[in-house]
Amino acid sequence: MPRLTSAGRAAPAGVIPINFVIVTMDTHLASATERARAALMREIPGLRITLHAATEFSGDEEQLARCRADIVSANIVLCAMLFLESHFTDILPDLLARAKDCDAIVSILSDTAVMKLTRIGRFRMDSPQGSALSFLKRLKGNGKERTASAGARQMTMLKRIPQILRFIPGTAQDVRAYFLTLQYWLAGSDENVANMIRALIDRYADGERRSLRGSLKVAA
Repeated sequence: MPRLTSAGRAAPAGVIPINFVIVTMDTHLASATERARAALMREIPGLRITLHAATEFSGDEEQLARCRADIVSANIVLCAMLFLESHFTDILPDLLARAKDCDAIVSILSDTAVMKLTRIGRFRMDSPQGSALSFLKRLKGNGKERTASAGARQMTMLKRIPQILRFIPGTAQDVRAYFLTLQYWLAGSDENVANMIRALIDRYADGERRSLRGSLKVAA
Protein backbone atom coordinates (compact mmCIF):
# COMPACT_ATOMS: atom_id res chain seq x y z
CA MET A 1 0.00 0.00 0.00
CA PRO A 2 1.15 3.62 -0.40
CA ARG A 3 3.45 4.89 2.32
CA LEU A 4 1.64 7.71 4.11
CA THR A 5 4.25 9.62 6.03
CA SER A 6 1.76 11.94 7.66
CA ALA A 7 -1.82 11.55 8.70
CA GLY A 8 -4.34 11.56 5.88
CA ARG A 9 -6.77 13.81 7.78
CA ALA A 10 -7.38 17.48 7.05
CA ALA A 11 -4.91 20.03 8.41
CA PRO A 12 -5.96 21.91 11.59
CA ALA A 13 -7.45 25.37 11.28
CA GLY A 14 -4.85 28.00 10.45
CA VAL A 15 -2.39 25.43 9.11
CA ILE A 16 -1.54 25.55 5.40
CA PRO A 17 -2.12 22.11 3.83
CA ILE A 18 0.37 20.93 1.22
CA ASN A 19 0.43 17.54 -0.46
CA PHE A 20 3.81 16.20 -1.58
CA VAL A 21 3.56 13.02 -3.67
CA ILE A 22 6.49 10.78 -4.59
CA VAL A 23 6.01 8.17 -7.32
CA THR A 24 9.00 5.92 -7.78
CA MET A 25 10.01 2.47 -8.96
CA ASP A 26 10.26 0.72 -5.61
CA THR A 27 10.30 1.29 -1.86
CA HIS A 28 14.06 1.65 -1.34
CA LEU A 29 13.67 5.24 -0.04
CA ALA A 30 10.38 4.68 1.76
CA SER A 31 12.06 4.17 5.13
CA ALA A 32 14.26 7.25 4.72
CA THR A 33 11.19 9.31 3.80
CA GLU A 34 9.32 7.94 6.80
CA ARG A 35 12.15 8.85 9.15
CA ALA A 36 12.36 12.36 7.67
CA ARG A 37 8.70 12.95 8.50
CA ALA A 38 9.04 14.05 12.14
CA ALA A 39 11.39 16.94 11.41
CA LEU A 40 9.35 18.04 8.43
CA MET A 41 6.06 17.94 10.34
CA ARG A 42 7.48 20.20 13.04
CA GLU A 43 8.40 22.74 10.40
CA ILE A 44 5.40 22.30 8.09
CA PRO A 45 2.42 21.07 10.18
CA GLY A 46 0.11 20.90 7.14
CA LEU A 47 2.47 18.70 5.13
CA ARG A 48 1.22 15.36 3.85
CA ILE A 49 3.75 13.12 2.11
CA THR A 50 2.70 10.06 0.15
CA LEU A 51 5.08 7.62 -1.51
CA HIS A 52 3.78 5.22 -4.16
CA ALA A 53 5.98 2.44 -5.53
CA ALA A 54 5.33 1.18 -9.06
CA THR A 55 6.42 -2.32 -8.07
CA GLU A 56 3.42 -2.33 -5.72
CA PHE A 57 0.71 -0.53 -7.72
CA SER A 58 1.55 -2.07 -11.11
CA GLY A 59 -1.05 -4.78 -11.66
CA ASP A 60 -2.95 -3.90 -8.47
CA GLU A 61 -6.06 -1.88 -9.35
CA GLU A 62 -6.77 -0.76 -5.79
CA GLN A 63 -3.27 0.59 -5.18
CA LEU A 64 -3.19 2.13 -8.65
CA ALA A 65 -6.43 3.97 -7.91
CA ARG A 66 -4.95 5.37 -4.70
CA CYS A 67 -1.86 6.53 -6.54
CA ARG A 68 -3.93 8.24 -9.23
CA ALA A 69 -6.12 9.94 -6.61
CA ASP A 70 -3.07 11.28 -4.78
CA ILE A 71 -1.61 12.64 -8.02
CA VAL A 72 -4.86 14.51 -8.68
CA SER A 73 -4.63 16.30 -5.31
CA ALA A 74 -0.84 16.77 -5.27
CA ASN A 75 0.69 20.23 -4.94
CA ILE A 76 4.22 19.01 -5.67
CA VAL A 77 5.00 15.74 -7.47
CA LEU A 78 8.35 13.97 -7.65
CA CYS A 79 8.69 11.12 -10.15
CA ALA A 80 11.82 9.00 -9.91
CA MET A 81 13.16 5.89 -11.61
CA LEU A 82 10.05 5.33 -13.74
CA PHE A 83 11.78 3.90 -16.81
CA LEU A 84 9.66 0.77 -17.43
CA GLU A 85 6.49 1.38 -19.46
CA SER A 86 4.54 -0.93 -17.16
CA HIS A 87 5.43 1.40 -14.28
CA PHE A 88 4.22 4.69 -15.75
CA THR A 89 1.77 4.05 -18.62
CA ASP A 90 -1.31 3.91 -16.39
CA ILE A 91 -0.46 7.08 -14.46
CA LEU A 92 0.99 9.16 -17.31
CA PRO A 93 -2.38 10.77 -18.21
CA ASP A 94 -2.87 11.74 -14.55
CA LEU A 95 0.62 13.23 -14.35
CA LEU A 96 0.09 15.13 -17.59
CA ALA A 97 -3.21 16.56 -16.35
CA ARG A 98 -1.84 17.52 -12.94
CA ALA A 99 1.34 19.09 -14.33
CA LYS A 100 -0.74 21.99 -15.66
CA ASP A 101 -1.98 23.06 -12.23
CA CYS A 102 0.35 21.80 -9.49
CA ASP A 103 3.01 24.00 -7.92
CA ALA A 104 5.82 21.88 -9.36
CA ILE A 105 6.46 18.49 -10.90
CA VAL A 106 9.99 17.09 -11.06
CA SER A 107 10.93 13.92 -12.93
CA ILE A 108 14.36 12.36 -12.50
CA LEU A 109 16.07 9.17 -13.69
CA SER A 110 13.03 8.18 -15.73
CA ASP A 111 11.81 7.48 -19.25
CA THR A 112 11.82 10.48 -21.59
CA ALA A 113 7.99 10.60 -21.57
CA VAL A 114 8.09 11.07 -17.79
CA MET A 115 11.12 13.38 -17.78
CA LYS A 116 9.39 15.82 -20.13
CA LEU A 117 6.69 16.40 -17.52
CA THR A 118 9.13 18.45 -15.42
CA ARG A 119 7.77 21.91 -14.69
CA ILE A 120 9.49 23.94 -11.97
CA GLY A 121 9.34 27.70 -12.01
CA ARG A 122 10.09 28.84 -15.54
CA PHE A 123 11.88 25.64 -16.49
CA ARG A 124 10.07 23.15 -18.71
CA MET A 125 11.88 19.96 -19.67
CA ASP A 126 9.80 19.63 -22.86
CA SER A 127 10.73 23.10 -24.16
CA PRO A 128 13.35 23.61 -26.89
CA GLN A 129 15.45 25.25 -24.19
CA GLY A 130 15.23 22.14 -22.00
CA SER A 131 19.01 22.02 -21.68
CA ALA A 132 18.83 19.73 -18.66
CA LEU A 133 18.21 16.83 -21.04
CA SER A 134 21.52 17.44 -22.80
CA PHE A 135 23.28 17.61 -19.44
CA LEU A 136 21.65 14.33 -18.43
CA LYS A 137 22.68 12.65 -21.69
CA ARG A 138 26.25 13.70 -20.99
CA LEU A 139 25.98 12.28 -17.48
CA LYS A 140 24.65 9.01 -18.86
CA GLY A 141 27.49 8.68 -21.36
CA ASN A 142 27.51 6.91 -24.71
CA GLY A 143 26.68 3.47 -23.35
CA LYS A 144 30.22 2.19 -23.92
CA GLU A 145 31.79 3.65 -20.80
CA ARG A 146 30.79 1.64 -17.77
CA THR A 147 33.96 1.92 -15.72
CA ALA A 148 34.31 3.19 -12.18
CA SER A 149 36.30 6.19 -13.46
CA ALA A 150 33.51 7.08 -15.91
CA GLY A 151 31.00 6.94 -13.08
CA ALA A 152 33.21 9.14 -10.94
CA ARG A 153 33.47 11.71 -13.74
CA GLN A 154 29.68 11.74 -14.11
CA MET A 155 29.18 12.33 -10.39
CA THR A 156 31.75 15.12 -10.46
CA MET A 157 29.86 16.79 -13.31
CA LEU A 158 26.57 16.41 -11.44
CA LYS A 159 28.06 18.18 -8.42
CA ARG A 160 29.58 20.95 -10.52
CA ILE A 161 26.47 21.86 -12.52
CA PRO A 162 24.63 23.56 -9.60
CA GLN A 163 27.83 25.42 -8.72
CA ILE A 164 28.16 26.69 -12.29
CA LEU A 165 24.50 27.74 -12.46
CA ARG A 166 24.47 29.38 -9.04
CA PHE A 167 25.25 32.89 -10.26
CA ILE A 168 23.26 32.81 -13.51
CA PRO A 169 19.87 34.57 -13.14
CA GLY A 170 16.51 33.59 -14.56
CA THR A 171 15.55 30.09 -15.65
CA ALA A 172 19.05 28.83 -14.83
CA GLN A 173 18.08 28.93 -11.15
CA ASP A 174 15.21 26.53 -11.82
CA VAL A 175 17.55 24.25 -13.77
CA ARG A 176 19.89 24.42 -10.77
CA ALA A 177 17.03 23.43 -8.46
CA TYR A 178 16.37 20.46 -10.73
CA PHE A 179 19.93 19.17 -10.42
CA LEU A 180 19.99 19.76 -6.68
CA THR A 181 16.84 17.62 -6.42
CA LEU A 182 18.67 14.89 -8.32
CA GLN A 183 21.63 15.16 -5.94
CA TYR A 184 19.42 14.91 -2.85
CA TRP A 185 17.68 11.83 -4.26
CA LEU A 186 20.89 10.05 -5.17
CA ALA A 187 22.34 10.73 -1.72
CA GLY A 188 19.25 9.05 -0.28
CA SER A 189 19.76 9.61 3.46
CA ASP A 190 16.99 10.72 5.84
CA GLU A 191 18.45 14.23 5.93
CA ASN A 192 18.80 14.46 2.17
CA VAL A 193 15.22 13.33 1.56
CA ALA A 194 14.02 15.92 4.08
CA ASN A 195 16.11 18.67 2.48
CA MET A 196 14.91 17.69 -0.99
CA ILE A 197 11.31 18.17 0.14
CA ARG A 198 12.17 21.39 2.00
CA ALA A 199 13.96 22.83 -1.02
CA LEU A 200 11.09 22.21 -3.43
CA ILE A 201 8.47 23.60 -1.06
CA ASP A 202 10.64 26.58 -0.09
CA ARG A 203 11.11 27.57 -3.73
CA TYR A 204 7.94 26.44 -5.50
CA ALA A 205 4.98 26.37 -3.08
CA ASP A 206 2.27 28.47 -4.72
CA GLY A 207 -1.30 29.64 -4.33
CA GLU A 208 -2.40 29.60 -0.70
CA ARG A 209 0.89 27.82 0.04
CA ARG A 210 3.02 30.66 -1.32
CA SER A 211 3.62 32.01 2.20
CA LEU A 212 5.82 28.94 2.78
CA ARG A 213 8.36 30.22 0.28
CA GLY A 214 11.60 31.34 1.86
CA SER A 215 10.48 30.12 5.29
CA LEU A 216 12.40 26.86 5.44
CA LYS A 217 16.02 26.22 6.32
CA VAL A 218 17.46 24.01 3.57
CA ALA A 219 20.84 22.38 4.10
CA ALA A 220 23.24 21.45 1.33
